[in-house]
Amino acid sequence: MNVLITGGAGFIGSHLCKLLTERGDKVICLDNLITGFRKNIENLIGTDNFTFIEHDISQSFHLDEDIDWVYHFASLASPKHYLNYPIKTLKSGLLGTHNCLGIAKDKKAKFILASTSEVYGDPTVHPQPEEYWGNVSSIGPRSCYDESKRGAESLTYAYLRQHQVDVRVARIFNTYGPNMHPDDGRVVSNFITQSLAEKDLTIYGDGSQTRSFCYIDDLVKGLLKLTEIDYHQPVNLGNPAEFTIKELADLVLKETQSGSKIKNLPLPEDDPKRRRPDITKAKELLSWQPTVPLEKGLEKTIDYFRKVIRGKD
Repeated sequence: MNVLITGGAGFIGSHLCKLLTERGDKVICLDNLITGFRKNIENLIGTDNFTFIEHDISQSFHLDEDIDWVYHFASLASPKHYLNYPIKTLKSGLLGTHNCLGIAKDKKAKFILASTSEVYGDPTVHPQPEEYWGNVSSIGPRSCYDESKRGAESLTYAYLRQHQVDVRVARIFNTYGPNMHPDDGRVVSNFITQSLAEKDLTIYGDGSQTRSFCYIDDLVKGLLKLTEIDYHQPVNLGNPAEFTIKELADLVLKETQSGSKIKNLPLPEDDPKRRRPDITKAKELLSWQPTVPLEKGLEKTIDYFRKVIRGKD
């Protein structure tokens, strides 16, 4: 197939580029490189079935080639980045999604949106099923990301209803693994880089808030399975194993054998207290569930960050 992937030099997008080219698809990768890296796709550049174009998808984009799928994965997905670039985040989620859906409509291609568990906000329902509408502030500091994704979903379903664009929506929960931005401010990358540098691990609040962590290999398998079925409603993709942030910190310290200490800082505004996916739909519709335990995934991720840090020295 011919596939357009926005955000293809980013964390999840680069893994999709690799997987799709390996199975023989022709991939056009778009990325503005604000948070993506050429090194994530450097092994693909120059190969016959891969094209890289540096472009911001919130700006109009004309595609000459016929394509079968549009994967919209361009986003400033980490708090550090979307808090620094709130308007760019909104543009990527709203204008970028509009442009991608326009391409899919024009090319009669199928479309998949990388949505997020953040559409559930600070949930009052636990675990979170797809039917839950969420508890989200539209004006808080995190709203630039949360509302960009909620708006992106709304646009996606408007194109489904008005233009019959064949759409899929993946609500992605916390994902980690190689190709993560080492300075993206997310908890897994924070803890690993801090522990490898023998710096304090910064926990916001008392560490009792929970998250669920899905290894990247599991996630991309779920994404591909979602493209293989005829189902248009949102599907949660994440690992339902729930850990406190303190438990994650202790595990990273154990895996890195670091002498770092834990430092508690004030909890950010609107930070969700609990987050865990209900993946009943993914199990039933996709025959999918994560298989990589957190300990194993952290080992691989820590190895990756060690190499990144050595490359900087």
